[in-house]
Amino acid sequence: MAASHDSKRGEKVATNRKALHDFFVLDRVESGVELRGTEVKSVRAGNVNLTGGFAKIEKNRLVLYGVHIAPYECGNRFNHDPLRPRQLLLHHREISRLAGKLALKGLTLIPLSMYFGKRWAKVELGLCKGKQDADKRETVRRKEADREAQRAIERARS
Repeated sequence: MAASHDSKRGEKVATNRKALHDFFVLDRVESGVELRGTEVKSVRAGNVNLTGGFAKIEKNRLVLYGVHIAPYECGNRFNHDPLRPRQLLLHHREISRLAGKLALKGLTLIPLSMYFGKRWAKVELGLCKGKQDADKRETVRRKEADREAQRAIERARS
């Protein structure tokens, strides 16, 4: 995953492109991530896989599951479990607001991207609703039609 620079977000480390294919993103939330020791260096190196990750609210805390942060190469015995649950850092009122939205049937929190905002690791979470197969096909058809229209415009210019 290539690192890019965004004036608002800083150094982008990982994106979850599969989430945009499998889910409708209804809302986006930025959250801090509690990382330990060598996990920070591993994340800076881009050794993060967000595919299959999700967040749950447990005991008024937001917890991220299923995100794989590979062990740091030089970390030896100080490395942590790559799939351990990680606490997400949000204000209580934001967690309460998300809990109200998650109570609706079929909604879940999916990590869309991970980046460094200034010096802190951040995760962009999406409040998502799952797509049916027909919706996925329609999205692919729409993207192909847009690409074809762009090609036609470029051909007309030259």
